[in-house]
Amino acid sequence: MRALILVLSVLIVAGSARSAQAGLSTTVRELPASVDATTSADLAEANQQTEDQIGLTRAKRRDVQRRLGKLGFATTRVNGKFDDSTRDAIARWQDEHGYPRTGFLNATQHEALLSESAAATEAGRSDHRRGGGRAHRSRGVGGPLGVIGSAVGGLFHR
Repeated sequence: MRALILVLSVLIVAGSARSAQAGLSTTVRELPASVDATTSADLAEANQQTEDQIGLTRAKRRDVQRRLGKLGFATTRVNGKFDDSTRDAIARWQDEHGYPRTGFLNATQHEALLSESAAATEAGRSDHRRGGGRAHRSRGVGGPLGVIGSAVGGLFHR
């Protein structure tokens, strides 16, 4: 049994050494929409008029409030009314994303908010499938020693 563990450990260390030499990944990742992907017309300050042009119904306003909350920009109430609390949450979201801090949305910002919250929701669903939505933290040593420890622990069902 010890010989098997030793052989397995050597194979794992050799395999992880090759991946360490591979270098940085060149895989293109999809990022949420931000100011970098916008045109100068989209950077114009949002105001009541630009927000009215989006045509947000009460239900859509509640959706915006819920999405802001999921992204960490909570409002006092999700009621479909853009009160001071909601305007502040929108302004904080704008500030974090490099938009002018107005508390009002324009069409580009609205779409960016929808895209970002949809990506966050999807990420939450994949975390939920993996382990109940809890954060996964390493409990041991990383690198080759962690791999060896995991393999040995797996052999003894720990």
